[in-house]
Amino acid sequence: MLLRIAARAELITLLLMLLNLATIHARLVTQLLGPLHGCSYLLVIGATLAATARLRPRLLALIPGVGGMLAARFCSTTPPPDRSEPSSR
Repeated sequence: MLLRIAARAELITLLLMLLNLATIHARLVTQLLGPLHGCSYLLVIGATLAATARLRPRLLALIPGVGGMLAARFCSTTPPPDRSEPSSR
């Protein structure tokens, strides 16, 4: 749950910062959204590390913007079956 909220916050703040950059480039918007985006990015990484031990979601969380959403998607899927034991077929 925390990972999904942080991932959405990260994506929304990034989109708003890019929109601000492309339009009016207001300094106040940059000062407010920059730290918020940075905190949500770090929260995504920390929440992913706490949520799973799998390598793929952990690496995906490092991608700014969409990485949190992808990591949350991979964390919510079921892990692959253990193939270390031979099948009985």
